[in-house]
Amino acid sequence: MPPTNPSRLQVFVDADVLFAGSVAPSQHGSSLVVLRLAEITLIEAVASLQVITKAVRNLAKKLPDALPAFRLIVSRCLRIVPDPEPADLAPFVGMADPKDLPILAAAVHEGCPWLVSFNGRHFQPGHPAVQVLPPGQLILRVRERLASLAAGPTGR
Repeated sequence: MPPTNPSRLQVFVDADVLFAGSVAPSQHGSSLVVLRLAEITLIEAVASLQVITKAVRNLAKKLPDALPAFRLIVSRCLRIVPDPEPADLAPFVGMADPKDLPILAAAVHEGCPWLVSFNGRHFQPGHPAVQVLPPGQLILRVRERLASLAAGPTGR
């Protein structure tokens, strides 16, 4: 599926970020801020069905009271895409942990230059089209991008 808004920065969101954003004790947690950036349309957050399923499973097991907040976040912030077919994973073998390979492949397929996750080591050595960042680093990148836009074409 092509991006819904090609001019907006697309970010693929991993399950651990969705989990953390759903249970954030304050509005200032980096995972929740990433999701809020998507909610106000500064970025387009993308997740695959595998990511959603994993986040739901972990929340149901560990913090079931957070499931309503999770569902609300998903409905407001995410574009959900299908998981890659097993045959589509072959070009990505060895680029990520086998369990996370479909997530990396989905991020590449969706044209997401950034994959936000706390588990960057699971996506090593990675794919050249996708940079894996923790939520705090993604927020810094978005700030830098906004600052460069505000500076205008002369860079002032």
